[in-house]
Amino acid sequence: MEQSDALVKQYSFSFKSFTLRGDNRSPASAQKSSSRSTIPTPAKRRSSVLWSEMLDVSMKESLTTKEIKRQEAIYEMSRGEQDLIEDLKLARKAYHDPMLKLSIMSEEELTHIFGDLDAYIPLHEDLLARIGEATKPGGTVEHIGHILVSWLPGLNAYKGYCSNQLAAKALLDQKKQDPRVQDFLQRCLESPFSRKLDLWSFLDIPRSRLVKYPLLLKEILRHTPKDHPDVQLLEEAILIIQGVLSDINLKKGESECQYYIDKLEYLDEKQKDPRIEASKVLLCHGELKNKNGHKLYIFLFQDILVLTRPVTRNERHSYQVYRQPIPVQELVLEDLQDGDVRMGGSFRGAFSNSDKAKNIFRVRFQDPSPGQSHTLQANDVFHKQQWFNCIRTAIAPFQQAASPSELQGLPELHEEYTENNPSAGNVRAQRRVSTASSVTQVEVDGDASECGSPVHTADDIKSVKAPRTQSSFRKARDKAQLSGKRKETLV
Repeated sequence: MEQSDALVKQYSFSFKSFTLRGDNRSPASAQKSSSRSTIPTPAKRRSSVLWSEMLDVSMKESLTTKEIKRQEAIYEMSRGEQDLIEDLKLARKAYHDPMLKLSIMSEEELTHIFGDLDAYIPLHEDLLARIGEATKPGGTVEHIGHILVSWLPGLNAYKGYCSNQLAAKALLDQKKQDPRVQDFLQRCLESPFSRKLDLWSFLDIPRSRLVKYPLLLKEILRHTPKDHPDVQLLEEAILIIQGVLSDINLKKGESECQYYIDKLEYLDEKQKDPRIEASKVLLCHGELKNKNGHKLYIFLFQDILVLTRPVTRNERHSYQVYRQPIPVQELVLEDLQDGDVRMGGSFRGAFSNSDKAKNIFRVRFQDPSPGQSHTLQANDVFHKQQWFNCIRTAIAPFQQAASPSELQGLPELHEEYTENNPSAGNVRAQRRVSTASSVTQVEVDGDASECGSPVHTADDIKSVKAPRTQSSFRKARDKAQLSGKRKETLV
């Protein structure tokens, strides 16, 4: 009997026994109290065998150490393809099909969460078959560069899948509130086939695999002799995969940006700045507290900063825009030292050390006429520094519009963070960068558990430069000089 049918029958029986009980126990507690024997769950990682361990002694002695390492790298790529294929098939047979047959989720919901996951199986089977055909009877692969150059462009098929990951993860998290879904996923997690991986781990495996390809190719190249025909082809393959990942990253970034834009709610029509709807890149986003201790969720798009309050209505999560969004070209970033602001109190009005706020900074309009200023508090110094770096990079192009003489005397942004800061390990701050658009996107919410994405490097952030008047810079400079410990980075 197929694995999916077996799971359906087993789960149908156990689920009926749970739903007919009149107690208020959770699915997890109900399962723990059952008399079923506990099946030992294997480790998360598969057992691995090195390529050299499968060789006979005579073959191993005939190869140089460098060639053995090259073959090990090629074998690692091949083995990784095999593991990926098995996991994609498992996601369909052990999760998607049983939930559909049991009507735990609708077909539309499952399609939204799983996408065309199983459609990528032939793509990876193709690479595996090509490597197999190139493998000699002794187990060695002499030429692999031409295979990779022709196969790698096919990975562009993942654009849609990766672009949909944020929405898919949000729907899955929402469906987990359903006791039936929760119970099914818990049973799968405790089954041997899951290797202690939850459903999202399986759905995220393709993205994890994509970002490994450059590393695998570079490892093969590193152990390939300089006079080998594969050298030039491997270098070309590395450029191809970097381009593919850049395109996927760009598409994914645009999709995530639009996802959050669609979830914004406005209390006033005046808050609907056209720069928000026109945004294609979300530079950074995350949770901060205002001076009164209220949680805000902040979005820094490429041209505008939006402060929001997370709200939930009818199980729909959205973000209610708080006050007036601040265009980047009008944004002033101020570094506030610990103790400059008392939580719930006025500036420099602290009465005791326990009331003094730490890890704080301020964002405001350059023109004081709107009268809007927001003092924000991060979880720790590392979290604060992440925000500083992101905002400072975003406003940097507008600083360049001023002449050096106008900026003379303005203090530099205070740097508190070092690589050895112990608090750094408590905050998950992901750098998500698109080399195609040269944009850095950072999630700086220490409590977030959002799905990851391909990581690359970038040197700058594209933005539209706007001219600044001399009088505006003079006013800001004079204000900065009168501000003791307070330091400003002017736009």
